[in-house]
Amino acid sequence: MRNEAEAEAERFSERLYQAVQPVWEKCHAHPFLAGLREGTLELERFIYYMKQDYVYLIDYAKMFALGSLKARDLETMGKFAELLHATLNVEMELHRQYAEQFGITRNELEATKPAPTTIAYTKYMLDAGQGSLAEAVAALLPCMWSYWEIGKAFAAHPGALAHPLYKEWILMYSSKEFGELAEWTIGLMDRLAEGLPERELARLEELFVMTSKFEFRFWDMAFRQEEWDV
Repeated sequence: MRNEAEAEAERFSERLYQAVQPVWEKCHAHPFLAGLREGTLELERFIYYMKQDYVYLIDYAKMFALGSLKARDLETMGKFAELLHATLNVEMELHRQYAEQFGITRNELEATKPAPTTIAYTKYMLDAGQGSLAEAVAALLPCMWSYWEIGKAFAAHPGALAHPLYKEWILMYSSKEFGELAEWTIGLMDRLAEGLPERELARLEELFVMTSKFEFRFWDMAFRQEEWDV
């Protein structure tokens, strides 16, 4: 366990990045993402993912609302309000349009019931969002940051952009715009962590690692097309 002086000697996000590497490496190696990268992932698995991701986004947007509520300055409050608006009125509409390319109707998206893993993930994240702004950011950051990492890695992978349907997903998460959003949130995490005692930093790291583990479970859930077994 590093002491407070050591923790302050580096950006806190670097500590988080190192802590989560084993989990993120498992994500990249998972058959769902490997198939997406190679263009061999069965469409029914991706369709399942699209539906669950849609209901996930509804709760993820609530994290931005909590961020705006907890922010102590107008700039941060406005940025979270902007993210909330963009998620609800832009990203989810793009999600609906993209889903149509897979034959998923808007009614099907709206009728999707969250799978067990989706419920567990979003409940954990929203519970974390009831704490400090730093805790909320630590819980929501892995989704954004890991998707950016995946997008960049896939865009650089030979042949990954050849798939007529998966190409759009890769371009979305490797885009400059998405990268800027991730970088802003990473920077906010660093600012919020400044001066915190090790006990609180360890709590933020715990949240970050746990939601990263839920990211892995989400990919695995989609690959297995998890259903309620009762």
